[in-house]
Amino acid sequence: MTYLRELFGQVFSSFYRNKLRSLLTMAGIAWGIASIVLIVAMGDGFKAGQRNNMKSLGENIVILFGGRTSSQAGGQRAGQRVRLTERDVRDIRTECYLVRHVTGELENSTRATSDYNASAFDTNGVEAIYPLVRNVALSDGHFFTDSDQQDAQRVCIIGRKVKKTLFGTRTDIVGRTVMLNSIPFRIIGMMADKNQTASYSGLDEEKIYVPYTTMAHDLPPKENYQRGYVNEIIYMPNSVADFEAARKQVRRVLGRNHNFEPEDKGALGVWDTIENAQQVDAIFESMTAFLGIIALVTLTLGGVGVMNIMLVTVSERTREIGLRKALGATRVRILVDFLVEGTVLAMVSGGIGWAIAFGLSYSLTFVKMPEAFPGLPVSILTTVFTFTALTVIAVSSALFPAWRAAALTPVEALRYER
Repeated sequence: MTYLRELFGQVFSSFYRNKLRSLLTMAGIAWGIASIVLIVAMGDGFKAGQRNNMKSLGENIVILFGGRTSSQAGGQRAGQRVRLTERDVRDIRTECYLVRHVTGELENSTRATSDYNASAFDTNGVEAIYPLVRNVALSDGHFFTDSDQQDAQRVCIIGRKVKKTLFGTRTDIVGRTVMLNSIPFRIIGMMADKNQTASYSGLDEEKIYVPYTTMAHDLPPKENYQRGYVNEIIYMPNSVADFEAARKQVRRVLGRNHNFEPEDKGALGVWDTIENAQQVDAIFESMTAFLGIIALVTLTLGGVGVMNIMLVTVSERTREIGLRKALGATRVRILVDFLVEGTVLAMVSGGIGWAIAFGLSYSLTFVKMPEAFPGLPVSILTTVFTFTALTVIAVSSALFPAWRAAALTPVEALRYER
């Protein structure tokens, strides 16, 4: 404790003797640390915002649309249209063991009429598993069940804008009847508010969902529709690590069912949210790394300031060093004293910089931020990296002045005159 008290006393006295220079040096270190923390946090914030955007569509999902073959296969000429079917959904479900969930979707536009108003809305026939794949949350009621789907029940889920158009400000919607193309459907659920920024066939809040079997029977599309068709297939792999292998399994099944080569990219339209997210993450990581290097340069310049002030300190205390050595202080003790003094100065400065950055990050939690940029999250990994870099720079900056002080002989030091 006595040694630490003496050490911190030396740091304080050195700081007091060179107040302006010390403040400028500390400001450089603090700015470098704050820059690194905020830049990395900004990159993490944008990545989190991108994930939030994709979660509104569905987390880690792949959406498949029918396309046209671009090569000959199975005796079929190129240019054949691929129409996805219920059979494809069943085969993926039974054969692709790396796929956790899969569902088909059938789309149409219907005329919806209530006791208060009427309008046309996109209506989708989906399966009971659909909310697990597409992150469809309800504020009231429940989604339809497998039994509703098997029995082709005339039940529906409506979005917020559909509710507002058909029922205005009324809140007792669940259990009411709405006419879809003059066919009565009972409302069993209403979707919760959803800040959706990505879609492939319109926003969920502007849609009506009915069981797929009911859609195919009562509300089928009028143009080029044959029973069993679906507009798109949505699947979710078991994990992000499995998504490439799962994609191969799915393309193999669909290629067999529709006579095209699995490698034929034109046969299927694909929206791969996993691959998109990885590409966006790579962009932000590259940007963060570039800006982080610039911040590290700033921090290094702050380290040069530490070296400068420590060299001045050694020069001012040369006679003191000689006296201490004459009284028995070893080179190691002198080296450690000045090394720790410079390191403490840098670490205190870095701690102030980190506290400023963390304070700014924490203050943003009290501000309503957009989904695309939820804030500046300061992670443990960022903190560890920052203080590791600071420690390396601090020790490197203080090492030469400390070695120079330790190398002085008592005679040279005592004869030194400023």
